[in-house]
Amino acid sequence: MRNRFQFLLPVLDYLGALLWTSGFVLFVPLVILAIYRKSEYGEVNPFSFIIPAILALALGLVLKRSPGFKPLDSRGAMLLCVIGWIVVSAIGALPLWIAGTAGYLDSFFEAVSGFTTTGITMLSNLDTMPRSILFWRALMQWLGGLGILAFFLAVASAGGSAHALFHAESHKIFSERPAPGLFHTLKILWSIYVLFTLLITGLLIVEGMSVFDAVAQSMTALSTGGYSPHDQSIGYYAAHAGLYPHYVLIEYTVIFAMLLGGLNFFIHYRALTGSVRALWDNSETRLFWLFLAGATVLVMTGCLVRSGSDGAGPTFRHSLFQVVSVMTTTGFGTKDIGGSYFPAVAKQVFLVLMIVGGCVGSTAGGIKVLRIGVLFEMLRQQLRRVIHGRSLVNPVTVDGHEIDQEELRRIAALFFAWMLLLFIGSGVTALLSDHGPLESASGMFSALGNIGPCYISTSPVNEMAQLHPIIKITYILGMLAGRLEILPVLLLFSRRTWR
Repeated sequence: MRNRFQFLLPVLDYLGALLWTSGFVLFVPLVILAIYRKSEYGEVNPFSFIIPAILALALGLVLKRSPGFKPLDSRGAMLLCVIGWIVVSAIGALPLWIAGTAGYLDSFFEAVSGFTTTGITMLSNLDTMPRSILFWRALMQWLGGLGILAFFLAVASAGGSAHALFHAESHKIFSERPAPGLFHTLKILWSIYVLFTLLITGLLIVEGMSVFDAVAQSMTALSTGGYSPHDQSIGYYAAHAGLYPHYVLIEYTVIFAMLLGGLNFFIHYRALTGSVRALWDNSETRLFWLFLAGATVLVMTGCLVRSGSDGAGPTFRHSLFQVVSVMTTTGFGTKDIGGSYFPAVAKQVFLVLMIVGGCVGSTAGGIKVLRIGVLFEMLRQQLRRVIHGRSLVNPVTVDGHEIDQEELRRIAALFFAWMLLLFIGSGVTALLSDHGPLESASGMFSALGNIGPCYISTSPVNEMAQLHPIIKITYILGMLAGRLEILPVLLLFSRRTWR
């Protein structure tokens, strides 16, 4: 029996180090607690963060039994990936639970939604919530944006398994890197991430946001997470135009931030190092812009044709904002996508965008634009074979790179798994709730696509918080599967994994 589970020992070593790192991160919100402790917002007991931090550090010491790291095979790397996300989320839920913000299941849901940058929230009355709790929600999403294991690898030496862990957390078709060496690559990516966060924060402060709001909104916009310190999300600033006269600029700045998060970060590196053409010189980026432009035109046209809306300018801004928010899987809102402002055609467009998602190598969720492009190319090749005969041999290529058959099979399997999980999640929601087919489907679309908003109402009552516990657990699994691209989560439930 011991030999059977011998492969788990190095996994536990890495898990212990990851928990140790997480324990120190949990002390960060204490800074916010100290700043706002005597403010009008009220604050939580410091032990809401201290207890989980000490628990994480203690568990880390127990699990980390050796000073070094033994190499992990692909199975071990994937198991560490999914177990790591679950355990870190379980620890990350404790501040919310201890502070009395929500019950433990809802707190765990909130933490998983945070770390996976999904943005579905179980919480209400955010405007009066303690600032340390709101900051912790934003920090979870910011850390989850590039991946909690990527963060761990960037700050700690992870031995010979670093490459396996990096690719287990986020599979790529092409292993493109801005620099030789994985740690050098991670440092560059995190440097760009921090730089963009500071840039967006500065812009929002100049446009009239408070420092706290600017920090929180920039962290959750760039990570494409969508947690906001306000129940009305970004629409809060337009609703309080007297306090925020530059709310239009704020909305366009947030659009810019979401686009930064939705693009491949290797594209950002190329652009920052002088190759501005990187923003359109590859097929995925061009298809990304095409999807955004086409969806914006459809949504805006639907709004104008149906009711005349509130004028071309505001309609364009709201349409563009929601298209970018949904496609980058951020989930911010200036208008409720399930409300009466958007007609049926817009809601159908949003569902499609939930599946597509952002670019490979971005902080966004979804199947990814590149894979959708490959699926289109596979369909085109099959049509050519029907027309010209089966003897036609024409490989599927993307930007001059031939996609091998193994990768094509993996993309097809991933797409099928997406559709299957969407069907199961929609069925569970419909079975255990009073929601109709569109609302039931959109809930799992949102969870699996790591998006956040859906057609289940959150205003004036947060109906998400009232869902059956089994639906919540289904969505938790959906969020993890979507963030980790399904395979690691399925591996956890396979009997052969544990043989």
